[in-house]
Amino acid sequence: MELVKNIFFNTDKLIGNNTVKISYTGKLFQDESEEVFAHYGFGNNWDNLNEIKMEKTELGFQAEIELNSSDTLNLCFRNSNNEWDNNDGQNYIFPIEKPEMSLVVTEDKKISAPRKLRKTYLWSKKIRLAVYKIITYLPKIISGNYKRKIKNEE
Repeated sequence: MELVKNIFFNTDKLIGNNTVKISYTGKLFQDESEEVFAHYGFGNNWDNLNEIKMEKTELGFQAEIELNSSDTLNLCFRNSNNEWDNNDGQNYIFPIEKPEMSLVVTEDKKISAPRKLRKTYLWSKKIRLAVYKIITYLPKIISGNYKRKIKNEE
């Protein structure tokens, strides 16, 4: 996902309470900086302000960050010489979507009849085995081609 030129994410949408991988190929990467740090916060007030060192790769500088349940992710980048890429003073701001609760699977902690499932499973295995034996051996018995294996005695 590319929301802004030179900043990519490993997902189509930024969804709260998830980890996201950021790839940065902006001005600091193009100037061949050795170290780049992602400076980020959440919401209008840059809450939970953090800074993380990004790993330099052939594809740009990359880092993984944990998103919180805020409305926006605010980003800017700096190198070890304290040069900043902050979108000409505007910062990079990305919307964070709330996770859709209809897609979240919740487990029911009560199992009403755990033994029924087990008995059903065992019976289905027995029935499958019986059907297999009937299909395999009944035609041989009817046709007379069924012979018992006799051990050769020497």
